[in-house]
Amino acid sequence: METLEQSLQDGNIYRQLNALIVAHLRHQNLSQAASAVASATMTPLNVEVPPNRLLELVAKGLAAENNGTLRGVSSSVLLPTSYGSIATPRTASIDFSVTHAKGSSKMLPKHESKQLSEHKSVVRCARLSPDGMFFATGGADTSIKLFEVPKVKQMLSGDTQARPLIRSFYDHAEPINDLDFHPRNTILISSAKDNCIKFFDFSKTTAKRAFKVLQDTHNVRSLSFHPSGEFLLAGTDHPIPHLYDVNTYQCFLPSNFPDSGVNGAINQVRYSSTGSVYVTASKDGAIRLFDGVSAKCVRSISGAHGKSEVTSAVFTRDQRFVLSSGKDSTVKLWEIASGRMVKEYLGAKRVKLRSQAIFNDTEEFVISIDEANNEVVTWDARTAEKVAKWPSNHNSAPRWIEHSPVESVFVTCGTDRSVRFWKESV
Repeated sequence: METLEQSLQDGNIYRQLNALIVAHLRHQNLSQAASAVASATMTPLNVEVPPNRLLELVAKGLAAENNGTLRGVSSSVLLPTSYGSIATPRTASIDFSVTHAKGSSKMLPKHESKQLSEHKSVVRCARLSPDGMFFATGGADTSIKLFEVPKVKQMLSGDTQARPLIRSFYDHAEPINDLDFHPRNTILISSAKDNCIKFFDFSKTTAKRAFKVLQDTHNVRSLSFHPSGEFLLAGTDHPIPHLYDVNTYQCFLPSNFPDSGVNGAINQVRYSSTGSVYVTASKDGAIRLFDGVSAKCVRSISGAHGKSEVTSAVFTRDQRFVLSSGKDSTVKLWEIASGRMVKEYLGAKRVKLRSQAIFNDTEEFVISIDEANNEVVTWDARTAEKVAKWPSNHNSAPRWIEHSPVESVFVTCGTDRSVRFWKESV
């Protein structure tokens, strides 16, 4: 027979669940549904719950249920418990809908860079791991290089014995387009112009080739792991994003994809922090948002950068906004709920390279590349005021820039074949 204590505990869980459901519906602008559930369950309509708290808990529960592993991968692939653990953000999520007056901009501390390595050709992409401990670069020479961040720091502090480059992989037949790290396992994935997605186990010191390959039908231009690690998004020369189950290889396509422009090839795909939504940035000039569960397109922003292609699109941590970059030399911030542009960051020319705009780890700054002046440019994310511009120290404009998710360091790489690591000046 159920005890009174158990009944009270279950009742408390139900109340918390109802509050999360009401808050979730309210934050998704489903006011009528929120009111109906609140009335039926006797839950306060304006209960205070952080945005997307329900989605975060569901994502964590699913990850725990799946035990955080890829079926078919040996236990030796699993990382130490410290790997993949995300550090607590240094600042709370920023409400970008609040207008800030000119003159209130923050200044990003001066950074300095050091060249770490060279590929034999253009370095086309880079990605840092979720815990900021590793980063990888991919080149037009078909090679992938993996660096360990603590060893980079040791080298920069004068340790001549430090060897930051810890792995090199050679298994693609064409230039590398994008990279991503599994959320918890020592798995690095890559995509290339050879229509392949490859899985590398970087816990094995002798591994040079992929242990798993997904063969797509098109050039795979961009990749993004679902936060659970169970699904994988691929953006290709095809206008429709491809969603793979990494265990079964099954590919899912949106059922309601809107018409695309003349060239709908996808430049970038990215999941939100909980996987509840994903975004595509396309050559046809559109930003498209998809429900992470149903894979349905829920919003399409056509002509986001005029007639120019959209080169990148990334979410804010709270999943309320998307930051995009285009070949019209603008960076824009979009509110997901309304589809309206809320900020525009001007003053950095980008018309040739498929470069991206990114946030720093605290989301206080937006960073991108100025092709014309070969500079790294920074804006205050809230005021949209340009607050810094530094020589890139590359021989030509960097093709790619990627920031650590946990600390104030970033990586640039590009057409001069070099990889540079940036950190705050002492």
